[in-house]
Amino acid sequence: MKKIKIKINHRDTRGVIIDLLEKKKINAITYITQKKGKIRGNHFHKKTIQWNYLIKGKIKVVTKKGNKGMQEMILSRGDLVVTSLNESHAIKAIEYSEYLVFTQGPRGGKEYEKDTFRLSKPLIK
Repeated sequence: MKKIKIKINHRDTRGVIIDLLEKKKINAITYITQKKGKIRGNHFHKKTIQWNYLIKGKIKVVTKKGNKGMQEMILSRGDLVVTSLNESHAIKAIEYSEYLVFTQGPRGGKEYEKDTFRLSKPLIK
């Protein structure tokens, strides 16, 4: 998991413009809501990279890749994080949250389950 530093591309009296992703082929953009205390994920994707952009709330993201130790990160509104191929991930909402998931690979729509592999031992219980 890698947190991406977001930069403002343009600012004027009307507000700001921020490019969240550049030069990426995106197969799906998913809007997710998550109630406080609830957990999503506890899986990994073999062919899909995900970028999660938090619109509202606060979440804890836990990841693990291969034999490396677990990584834990708290995200707040405006944070962007990427999880790579074969990186197990789980998300717990610290408060009611809304986020966008940009995916590169077969994770959207009817293909969602084709590249979702559930963990036998959850990262977050």
